[in-house]
Amino acid sequence: MIDTTISTPRCMLAAMRGGSGKTAVSVGLTRALKRQGRKVVAFKKGPDYIDAAWLTQAAQSPCYNLDTFLLGDDPVRDSFIKHAQGADVAVIEGARGLFDGMDHQGSYSTAAVAALLKTPVILVVDCSKITRTAAALVLGCMLFDPDVTISGVILNQVARARHEDMLRTSIQERCGVPVIGTMPRLKDFPFQERHLGLIPPQEHLTVDRAVDRLADVAEENIDMKALWALASDVPAIASSGHSGMHHLPLSHPRPRIGVIRDSAFQFYYPENLESLQEQGAELVDISALTDRILPDIDALYIGGGFPETHAAQLAGNESFRIDLRHAIEDGLPVYAECGGAMYMGNTLFCDGREYPMVGALPITYGLSRRPRGHGYTVCRVNNPNPFYEQGQVLRGHEFHYSYVLEWDQDALTMAFSLERGHGFDGTQDGVCRHNVLAAYSHIHAAGEHGWAAGLIRSAIRYMEQKSSIVRSSIANGGESLENELKPLYKKVAGKN
Repeated sequence: MIDTTISTPRCMLAAMRGGSGKTAVSVGLTRALKRQGRKVVAFKKGPDYIDAAWLTQAAQSPCYNLDTFLLGDDPVRDSFIKHAQGADVAVIEGARGLFDGMDHQGSYSTAAVAALLKTPVILVVDCSKITRTAAALVLGCMLFDPDVTISGVILNQVARARHEDMLRTSIQERCGVPVIGTMPRLKDFPFQERHLGLIPPQEHLTVDRAVDRLADVAEENIDMKALWALASDVPAIASSGHSGMHHLPLSHPRPRIGVIRDSAFQFYYPENLESLQEQGAELVDISALTDRILPDIDALYIGGGFPETHAAQLAGNESFRIDLRHAIEDGLPVYAECGGAMYMGNTLFCDGREYPMVGALPITYGLSRRPRGHGYTVCRVNNPNPFYEQGQVLRGHEFHYSYVLEWDQDALTMAFSLERGHGFDGTQDGVCRHNVLAAYSHIHAAGEHGWAAGLIRSAIRYMEQKSSIVRSSIANGGESLENELKPLYKKVAGKN
C-alpha cells in the first residue's frame, strides 16, 4: 500500500509546440540544479524514451515517464509521488504543445498532467522571428485553462540584447508573469537529430560535455533563485493509496531475467525493470553487440532501440545470435518490443544490404522513409501467448519506420488485434512463435500491472521445466541433457 503525501518542489517545462527547445532547457536546468548539490529527480511527460534518457544523464538518476493514457491518472500521481519523495526538486519535461492531446479537448495533454500534479508551468517560448506577439501567445495560454498555473517564462532562441528586451518587457507588462531567463542561439548546439528525434546519449560521443554545455548556458542566462522560488510554491499532493502491483509468491530460487541493454537496444521504462525486481526477478544485463554467448537465464526481455544503425555489429556477432536462437528453440521465453522484434527476425534489409538477425521468427524487415506506426495503441489479446491472458486490453505506444517485407504467416500466430495503431499490418500486433512474443507496441508496467507478472510466470515455468529435465537425467544415469532439452519446448505459445 502507498500512503504518502508530498510537497516536493517541482516545475513543468512546457512549450507552445514541439521543437521549441524545451528538452535542451530541461536538460540544462536539471544539471544546473544538480550542480547546486540538490537531489534532482527528472520526469518526462509522455512515452518518449530519448528525451528521458538525456534527462537521466542530466540528473544522474533514472527519469520516469508520466503518461495518463498509458497509466491512468492515479498511477501517474502514484508514480510521481513514489519517485519524487526524498528528492529536493522534481523537473518535469512536457511533450508537444502545452494543451495538445489526443482530441480537441486536449485529453492526456501536458496541461492535464500539470493540473493533476498541481505543478507550476514554466513556458519555454521559441522566439525565432517573433517579438511582441510572444506576449499574446503567453497570455492566451494563461487564460486558456484555469486549472493550469503558468508561473514563469523562459525565452529560447533569443537573437541579441534588443530582441530580449522587447520580448521581456512585452510579456511582463501584458501578462504579469515573470521572465526568469533566456536561452540564446547557440552556434555549438550539442544535440543532433535523426529519424526518431534526438540522437540518444548512448550513441552520443560526448554525453557529459553536451549536458554540461547546456547547464553552463542555463546558469549564465536563467535566474536560478527565481526558478527555485517558483518550484517551491506548490501545494501537497496525495497518492491514491493503491500500488496495483501483482506480487508473486516465490517459493523457489529467483528467476533470472536477461535484459539486452546496449546502444542497439536502449528503450526501457525504468518502472518495467523495477517491477520485475520488486516482484522477485533477478535482472541480468546482456549485450547483443559484445557478448559471445547467452548467459544462464530463465527469460529474456529485449526493448526497442536502433538495430538498423547497429545492423552490421549485430549481424557480425554470429556466435551470440546462434546461441540465442538455440535457446529460443529449446523454449526460452522472450518478450521483444519494436527493435527487439526486428532482432528476432530472419533478416533486416537496410541501406541496400541484408543483415542476418537471430532467425527466431520467419520475418524479413525493411525500413521506410516515413513512420509506419506512430502514436498510442490499444491491443486486445485474442490468441494464446506466453505472457498475457486472452481477453486483456493493453494500452501501448509505437514509433517505428520498420515494416514487414515478407513473412511466413503460416508459421506464426498473432496475439493481438488492434483497436488503435498500426502494429505489423494495420490490424494486428504481437507475433508469436515458440515462446517468443514480438510486438511493436511498448507497454508501461505501471499502467499494465500484469506485465511483469506474466514475464516472471513464464520464466518460472521454464526454470521448473529445466529442473525437471535435470532430475530426470540424473535418475536415468546422466544422459545428455542437450538431447532431452531440445524437443521439450518446441511448442507454439499457449500450448504449454
